[in-house]
Amino acid sequence: METIEIEEIFSALGPVTIKRMFGGKGVYHQGIIIAVEVRGEMLLKADAVSAPEFEAAGARRWFYEGKKGKPINMPYWSIPEDAFDDPDIMARWVRLAYEAALRSR
Repeated sequence: METIEIEEIFSALGPVTIKRMFGGKGVYHQGIIIAVEVRGEMLLKADAVSAPEFEAAGARRWFYEGKKGKPINMPYWSIPEDAFDDPDIMARWVRLAYEAALRSR
């Protein structure tokens, strides 16, 4: 994803900072990581409070295979599809990501 596209996704929050990490990018708002881009896909931070909402909306949790092939779940979820067509829906999801990031501090 290009920087401009990333900034558009998070425009409801205000300015974001983008840093390279893990072969992808980390997206920060007010110094707190709220999302990662992995292989061209943006993944939003979630926690025990917000993850059920992501799951109910059809989002997928990011995981990678650890040692011995065991999946390691990460606290990041795909963006629900309907958010890409509606800035108000996208704003809701990115705010949930920021709230999860604040709770994890």
